[in-house]
Amino acid sequence: MEQRITLITLGVSDLARSRSFYEALGWRGQEIEETVFFQAGGLGLALWSRDKLARDCGLEPGPASGFGGIALAHNVRSDAEVDALLAAAERAGGTITKPAAVNTVGFYSSAFTDPDGHAWEVACNPGFPLAEDGSVTIPDFGT
Repeated sequence: MEQRITLITLGVSDLARSRSFYEALGWRGQEIEETVFFQAGGLGLALWSRDKLARDCGLEPGPASGFGGIALAHNVRSDAEVDALLAAAERAGGTITKPAAVNTVGFYSSAFTDPDGHAWEVACNPGFPLAEDGSVTIPDFGT
């Protein structure tokens, strides 16, 4: 298996509501066969029915409850961008779960959940500099 991720699919309970949320953050998607696709840098983000996604993965659909064990991250270039994105997420219907502050590792970060409870970290981490196109390269930690 090549070391890459090409598409992340979020199971959602209300496709129109979820699409509106991400579009309120400035994302532009297209809906095909009850699935919304967004180009997100070098990978894709899809929104699809939570029940259909579970069945497609060979799992039993169930209620969304609690932390699902995954967080998506969006790195930005300044602390002010962290604050602006957090405010935009709240205005769009997201829930702030961690107010912006310098974290224990030493960089400015925050977190919110989308209307279906999917966790997002927003961070300005100088140790993970962004290229002009917004992509990140994991630094060599010398291990």
